[in-house]
Parts: sequence; structure tokens; C-alpha cells
Amino acid sequence: MRPLADKARIITSIGAGPIGGGWAAFFLARGFKVQAYIHSMEEERMFRSIIDTAWPCLESIGLAPGATRDNLMITDDLAVAVRDTDFVQESAPERLEIKQALYKHLGELVPEGVVIASSTSGLTMTEIQAECSTPERTVVGHPFNPPYLLPLVEVVGGVATSDDALDWVMEFYRHAGKEPLRLKKEIPGFIATRLQEALWREALHMVANGEASPEDIDRALRFGPAPRMAIQGQCMAFHVACGEGGMATNLDQFGPALKLPWTRLEAPELTRELRDAMVDGCNAMAGDQSFEEMAAERDRRIVAVIKACRD
Repeated sequence: MRPLADKARIITSIGAGPIGGGWAAFFLARGFKVQAYIHSMEEERMFRSIIDTAWPCLESIGLAPGATRDNLMITDDLAVAVRDTDFVQESAPERLEIKQALYKHLGELVPEGVVIASSTSGLTMTEIQAECSTPERTVVGHPFNPPYLLPLVEVVGGVATSDDALDWVMEFYRHAGKEPLRLKKEIPGFIATRLQEALWREALHMVANGEASPEDIDRALRFGPAPRMAIQGQCMAFHVACGEGGMATNLDQFGPALKLPWTRLEAPELTRELRDAMVDGCNAMAGDQSFEEMAAERDRRIVAVIKACRD
């Protein structure tokens, strides 16, 4: 039967990629025991390297009492990975046929009542749970990358998901140290990803039209709205920006201009030229830095922001 949300101790993490490994690192740092399922034991080295990369930053933020990487068990046997588990965080590849087949097995293998959450960033739980024999306990728990540092988890169910499962997973994520956001309904891309994609769409348009380079776009964000967004979201930033009149002043003064052609609502055609411009621009910014070096620097700076926001 399902444990109380604050009594869950054993977590199953499914998936050997950056999200699955990132979730495993997060749960280990919070003092849980993690039973990780990977498709093949040949993926173990890569999986452990993700956790090892994350660990210094997690130590810097502060580990929970009893947190240790020794609490990790890795297996390529799904039945072993879900045995006696209190919660399942699934981060398998983003292909519907793979997810549906996996959830069909999970519905049969996972202990009765235990909640199963998907890290999916684009599929709906209604689609994923279609072939699961126990769909009432399946939910979306969509993190932001890297999941071991960024606190947001977007939570939503499918048509067959029970409110009880959603209530439980919200309480569990809060207990684990996350910032869960329960969506009002299923929508493609959830909330944060859709906002991120709006920025991404505009960036691609500007590069495609020769209006800006990838470096220009990243500098504009890093030294413009990004630091403010760590403190205030878009809505509150505009509310505070207009003084005592707040959002009312903002909309009354600037609202009519919203229909001006500032943005391109349709995604640009991903031509070979646009693809190459983005790749070349990002490679130029990266220089001779390795992925490991860039990820470590990203994480170090995120930790600094997290610590600053705690003050």
C-alpha cells in the first residue's frame, strides 16, 4: 500500500540519461535510497558519471542527514528496481510507444498503490497511461534540467489519474525539497516549457533573419531579464516595473501595443542554413570547453543563485 508522503524512503529512478541520472542524484542527496533501472549495464559508467558530476554542487547546497552515494543500487532488471519501492520517477526516452509499453509493465510490477511519475516534457499522461492496468496512480512529474538543482516540478494527471495520487505526489515532492506546481489541466508542454519555447521560437526567428547571433541572444537574456526572473516571474516583474499603478498601468499603457508585430507566433522553418547558424554560433561560444566543464560551470553558478535567493 502507498506510504505516507513524508515516510517514503525507497525511490525507483528509471532511465540512464541526464534526467534519470539527475533525479537519482537529487534523491540520494536528500537521504533516500535509490533503486535505479537502466536499460543495459553498459550504461552504468555514464549513469554514475552524471551523479558524480552533480555531487559537488549538491554538497555545496547541503546534503540531508544520512545522504550518501552508497545508497544507490543499479540494475537492468525492472522487477528488481521496483521491488519494495515507495515511489517511481520514470525518465525513459520520449517516445510514446516506449512509454506505453513501460507503463504496461509498471502497472503489473510496482507495488499496489505506489505512485508512478513521468518526467516527460512533451507527452500527456492520458497518452502514456493508455495501456497501464493501474492508471489511477500515474502522474506527470516534469522537472527542469538539471533536476538535481532546479526545484520546479510540474504536476498533472491524465484522464484516469486519481486526485488522491496527485495530492500524494504534491506532498511528496514538497517533502523531498522540490517546488511542485499543480497544473489546472493537461496542456501540451505544461507551463514552464511553453514559456521557454516562446523564447526559443523568437531566438530562432532572429537568427534566421540575420537580426542577432546566438551569442547576442544569450547575452541579452543573461544581462537583461534572467537575473530579475530569479527573484520575480514575468507577471510580477511587469507589475512592479510600473510603480504604484502596477499591472493596471502596464496593461493600460502598453496593452494596445501587444498587437503590434513584435513577435512571430509561428515557428520558423528549420532550414539547413538556420540549423548551421545555431550550431556554429553555439560552438563558437563553447570554444574548446568540454561538456563536463560547461555543465560544472553552469551548476556552480546555479548554486550561487540558489544560495543568494535564500537570503
